[in-house]
Amino acid sequence: MEMLSVAQAGSDHEPSPRKWLTLFAACTALFMAVLDNLVLNVAIPTINQDLAPSTSQLQWIISAYTLVFASLQITGGGLGDRYGRKRFFLIGIAIFSLTSGAAVFVESTGALIAIRALMGIGGALIMPLSLSLIADAFPAEERGRALGIWSAISVSGLALGPIVGGFIVENWSWQWIFLINVPIGIIAFLVTSAVVTESRDESGQVATDIPGTLLVTGAIASLTWALIEAGERG
Repeated sequence: MEMLSVAQAGSDHEPSPRKWLTLFAACTALFMAVLDNLVLNVAIPTINQDLAPSTSQLQWIISAYTLVFASLQITGGGLGDRYGRKRFFLIGIAIFSLTSGAAVFVESTGALIAIRALMGIGGALIMPLSLSLIADAFPAEERGRALGIWSAISVSGLALGPIVGGFIVENWSWQWIFLINVPIGIIAFLVTSAVVTESRDESGQVATDIPGTLLVTGAIASLTWALIEAGERG
């Protein structure tokens, strides 16, 4: 889906004169979303002391984000292609930033799991649409270089997650893992609003497969639930 979006994005629009600022906005939001896949892992012992979750709840604190993030990316890309990539990219940043701010105030494990799932929705919009926005902004001869930078940022976010998480927990509280997303999200939102050109697929061939999305999400959720709960339920 992401590669399809790239092809569609690059075919129908003129290159953006502010392409490097578009790349900056897209990669800033992307780094924030990818970082959250692993940044929380090292804070689990501290969270365990503060919230006293069960073993399965500890797993869900991590898996709730990853599950939603992975299963809704196809839908996120399709919505952007149909109704506006910039629009849904901004929605993704807003969801991610607001839920990150809300996570600072949670006092129960259930609330933290719910917020992590909502953050996954934001991440699922950011990931594919950041790629589409970059492909739309750059001409074909420069697109490979821009997408290479996008890929490097994505990989660096995964690699730095445990390092950043460990540094924060060591020097501050685990809530700061979420709080650092807020200023990053604000910067990405403002830059995107100012410089990114709206685009969408004009071919009329983009379809949002709602039944398929529900089936895939349900299947992944069921498998994840079974793996997490097996330790306690057998």
